[in-house]
Amino acid sequence: MENTKIALVTGASRGIGAALAEELAARGWHVVAVARTMGALEELDDRIKARGGAATLAAMDVTVDDAMRHLCRGIHDRWGSVGLWVHSAIQAPPLSPASHLAIKEWDKALAVNARATGVLIPMVAPLLAASPDKGTALFLDDAAAEDRFHSTYGATKLAQMALARAWADESRKTGPRVLVERCAPMPTALRARFHPGENRDALTPCAAEAARLADLIG
Repeated sequence: MENTKIALVTGASRGIGAALAEELAARGWHVVAVARTMGALEELDDRIKARGGAATLAAMDVTVDDAMRHLCRGIHDRWGSVGLWVHSAIQAPPLSPASHLAIKEWDKALAVNARATGVLIPMVAPLLAASPDKGTALFLDDAAAEDRFHSTYGATKLAQMALARAWADESRKTGPRVLVERCAPMPTALRARFHPGENRDALTPCAAEAARLADLIG
């Protein structure tokens, strides 16, 4: 697979992560799709193959450091670099006032949204640096992080965005290119948890938003 463009997508099993994995594969990227659920990854792989693309499936939890370290080493040994990293893995805890924050949900959201991002950036950065153009990393912002009753989600998501924006500023001259993009409201499972009963027909399809982001990536 010489000269293959490798796109690492963390959180690839559903929502915008899955849609982006599909779209990127259709545009010639070989997608390394990471998510906890193999069944969902296999369904993604079927859709990718139906569009003429190819993927490598990695049923792993982004909060397990050794698994992520093993994955990055495997990518290095097989392909030598990553041209694109899309980080869409997210934990969406139930809504609650800050005064009723559930510590169990806080710990889970902190582990996925903040800590895993802080662990993964130093792991993936060398793989991006090894690509001919120093690579691109894409992080997905969410306006809901600043809404009331989103205390746990908001605090951990904003921590993730702070890491991404710091990296973007620090690597502006040296690479990689780090993009932080706010997505349009989409009919995802995450949004359904926050807005039950919402008219989903009025939302932007994930496939349309994935196409827009893929155009931005280039």
